[in-house]
Amino acid sequence: MKTRIYLIITALAILALTSCKKDGILDQASVDLADDDAVSDAIFEDVFNTVDYADILLDGFQKGDEAKSVAYAVISDSCPAVTITHPSDAVWPKTITVDYGTGCTGFYENTRSGKIVIVVSGPRRETGSKRTTTFDNYYINGIKVEGTHELQNMGFNTNQNLLISCTLTGGKITLPDGKTIHRSFDHEREWIAGLLTKTPWDDECLITGTASGVNISGTSYTRTILTALHWKRVCRFMVSGVIEIHMGESGPFTLDFGTGECDAVATVTRGNESKEITLKFRHRLM
Repeated sequence: MKTRIYLIITALAILALTSCKKDGILDQASVDLADDDAVSDAIFEDVFNTVDYADILLDGFQKGDEAKSVAYAVISDSCPAVTITHPSDAVWPKTITVDYGTGCTGFYENTRSGKIVIVVSGPRRETGSKRTTTFDNYYINGIKVEGTHELQNMGFNTNQNLLISCTLTGGKITLPDGKTIHRSFDHEREWIAGLLTKTPWDDECLITGTASGVNISGTSYTRTILTALHWKRVCRFMVSGVIEIHMGESGPFTLDFGTGECDAVATVTRGNESKEITLKFRHRLM
């Protein structure tokens, strides 16, 4: 009888420890997954920046000399050649090609090469207009970027803020060592500041939605934005917001971008355990 009671107690203890491991302990695999997610986020947010800069340039050409000079000021990276072509005799669509050539270092000291190709279906502020982006041998800091990135103008909400649907399908980044990270997302961006000003540097958005992917270790995951991510164009990374990430059978953990500071720090948390990570446009060393 004593032996049976002892076995039951032992089994309960093991169960408790296992439960704690899944739900209360921040393991290294979770931290690595958060790091992979943050790098993916940074790279595709950089794509959004490039697409939006190019769109402002196109908008300037449509409006005349004053807007044109503002648009040229926006495309102030060190080397990309930006060309606008008309695939047909119609006014729309137009194709914008941002060509970084064999490589140059520009915004935020990132080195880019190859081409970003954007097909624009209509004026920037026209409800329903789309910007569909693909990549032609495009690299950032030695990381190859692939997939189809699409922005669609959804009109203004009740707060009179512009809403933009932002999706990524077939997203893939290939690291210099050949390892890959896969990524898809379905986001909505609410433009809360700067849309109607002449300078782009006061632009701010709130981002909500979900994403899924496979990290560098082959682990599948899903992520949901719990608290809207606050994006400011003047900052390299998100300044606030919380993401919840699920992977495998482990309990969820969160990635918190802070309370509004324009820095490169985020916090990974599961249960009562937290770890600070440094955000970057480069992958962690393996």
